[in-house]
Amino acid sequence: MNYPSKLIEQAIDEIAKLPGIGKKSALRMALHLLKRDEKHTLKLAEAIVAMRTQIRYCEQCHNISDTEICGICASKKREASLVCVVEDARDVLAIENTSQYRGLYHVLGGIISPLEGVGPADLKIESLINRITNSKNTENPITEIILGLSPTMEGDTTAFYLTKRIKPLGVKITTIARGIPIGGDLEYADEITLGRSIVSRIVYE
Repeated sequence: MNYPSKLIEQAIDEIAKLPGIGKKSALRMALHLLKRDEKHTLKLAEAIVAMRTQIRYCEQCHNISDTEICGICASKKREASLVCVVEDARDVLAIENTSQYRGLYHVLGGIISPLEGVGPADLKIESLINRITNSKNTENPITEIILGLSPTMEGDTTAFYLTKRIKPLGVKITTIARGIPIGGDLEYADEITLGRSIVSRIVYE
């Protein structure tokens, strides 16, 4: 495609690098930004630059943060004895949106994936082990680790590795329930999900 401006072409090329954005969508976005008042476009650019250059990661849980310790870890209202281990910040947001969990988190920064060259040493696993160990000398020691990882081969591999590392520390290890989604039909569920739903059945009240 021939563009009327090299500047437009450059902007489109960069926007198209975002996930789920093709060249046509990038073109629409670039033209939309061009039409908007200049101060709004500059405000967007400043926000992106600030996010990229100033954002930090919590020293305790490794979640995205504006400060050394994130708001969740710093909150006195959270249950410090309960820690949910997740792959990345998106999982924290997803769980927080349920308003059903009041514990803390530990963000691994990925999952074990030999095909992609990601091993245990590339994740925040050692800091999790240290966190559990160090908590034993505090008023609220960690008593339960929830493995909130996706039910994929890589997720299960990571969960298996974590279980081997955490078990000797004497804390309870649980995993999020896996089953049929609300509103789903049994006939469309895959065999593994349906099987796990039956095995992990609960009392009907």
